[in-house]
Amino acid sequence: MKVRFYALDVFRGATVALMILVNNPGSWNYIYSPLEHAPWHGCTPTDLVFPFFLFAVGNALAFGMPALKNGKTAPFLKKVMVRSIIIFLIGLLLNWAPFVQWDRNELVFKSLGNLRIFGVLQRIALAYLFASLFIFFLSSKNLIFLLLTILAGYWLLSWMLGQPGSPYSLEGFWGTSIDRGLLGNNHIYKGEGVSFDPEGLVSTMGSIAQVIIGYLIGSYVIRKGSDFVLATHLFVAGTLLTFLGFCWDLVYPINKKIWTSSYVLYTSGLAILILALLIYLIEIRKDRGRLTRFFEVFGKNPLFIFVLSGFLPRLLGLIRIPAAGVATQTPFAWFYQHICKPVFSSPFNASFFYALCLVGLYWSIGYLLDKKKIYIKV
Repeated sequence: MKVRFYALDVFRGATVALMILVNNPGSWNYIYSPLEHAPWHGCTPTDLVFPFFLFAVGNALAFGMPALKNGKTAPFLKKVMVRSIIIFLIGLLLNWAPFVQWDRNELVFKSLGNLRIFGVLQRIALAYLFASLFIFFLSSKNLIFLLLTILAGYWLLSWMLGQPGSPYSLEGFWGTSIDRGLLGNNHIYKGEGVSFDPEGLVSTMGSIAQVIIGYLIGSYVIRKGSDFVLATHLFVAGTLLTFLGFCWDLVYPINKKIWTSSYVLYTSGLAILILALLIYLIEIRKDRGRLTRFFEVFGKNPLFIFVLSGFLPRLLGLIRIPAAGVATQTPFAWFYQHICKPVFSSPFNASFFYALCLVGLYWSIGYLLDKKKIYIKV
């Protein structure tokens, strides 16, 4: 009989909900500081979202991998490769979406000359691919050894190959030159003011480690079952990893944008602590109610809801509504200006309220899918 942990569904769903919340403010000029990324070094609650999602990917692998390991190698490789390619291509298409744009008064196809190659889904695809291969072919003991090698090796490479004196800075990070050389400046993210991709190729090393940790924790949960001893062990492990991440931060700063090894340990530790709390409340005490049900809906179709939350605003952005003071507004911009802003005197509250409305919108879509037993998976 296949074991299922409701707490893992809630954890994954809560991560998706928070991801939508931080990615959809009413205005990027009015965001509460916890809902912003750290400027460079450091970690805000927003910087926990992506690593938590990768940790959840590892949890999911723990449930699916035993059956794959009992089968033949060829079907496994086909399944993992196809899934990784599809997720990567979806991410690439999302970067290109909505594929057309307004040029004066006519729609024209968007140029591929400045298409960003990497992104969130592309990183998920690569981290899932390599983590799956390592998990399939290595024993648990060797997998732990590989995990430690990745974390320590990435640190040493960053220190040795980075710019002397500032190896962990924006321009000093060694992965930046590799991304620029492989992709060219036109296909790299420029949100930092220069060509630098926070989901670049080199920093994916840390993301792979994140998925492996999620797998190891998921496997342990499956073996031990949901009892107080399990929750205690997870709490101790989470506390230890968080502490080690803090200690490593003294010489190797916690940094999401280059996904440092200290960041992997710190965020994985926090993910384990939250998972331990959820297992205690949901699996042991059986505290299940509307809040857990709310997050579970997001956890049923996580990839689809995330993609939709990125695609729908871009698609609706093609609709132009005449508005006073500006040439046109998109439907979402109109909603923010005419519904959210008049309700609150504080622009920060209005921007946050808009983000909550978007979370509610995508939850409603997820709820309808769940009610009809429609689960869109890759």
